[in-house]
Amino acid sequence: MPGRAPIFPDRIRKIRGSFSWIEHRFVHDGFLRALSGDELLLYYFLVTVGDRNGISYYDYEKICQLLKLEVEAYIRARDGLIARQLIAYQQGVFQVLPLPVRPSLPRLTTQVPGREGDFHALAEIFKRLEATPAGRVDDHD
Repeated sequence: MPGRAPIFPDRIRKIRGSFSWIEHRFVHDGFLRALSGDELLLYYFLVTVGDRNGISYYDYEKICQLLKLEVEAYIRARDGLIARQLIAYQQGVFQVLPLPVRPSLPRLTTQVPGREGDFHALAEIFKRLEATPAGRVDDHD
């Protein structure tokens, strides 16, 4: 196993001006595997934009625009995250919740031949992000 020293010690990541994290349990306890690609995309977005209490105020139009989601896909993803007790949503306010004891409602989609679940979903997320122009988004609608 390689050492734990940073590869680039002069480029250690620091969180400035915002607050976010994803617990290791998200991967190790199967939450990553249980979510669809759109659910993962929305969850990572909400974790990233949420404040220290997991609260964010982006409206659905802005979320759909930033994540390149159709409204129907956004609604399915939002409702799926709510059903899995990963987020709460009320009158335009999102809250990322603590992870439940175990993932619920496993995904019932078929996998793409030659790809495995977790990596396929992440590959789709990265593909969408690559298509997004670089730039900082500060406005919360």
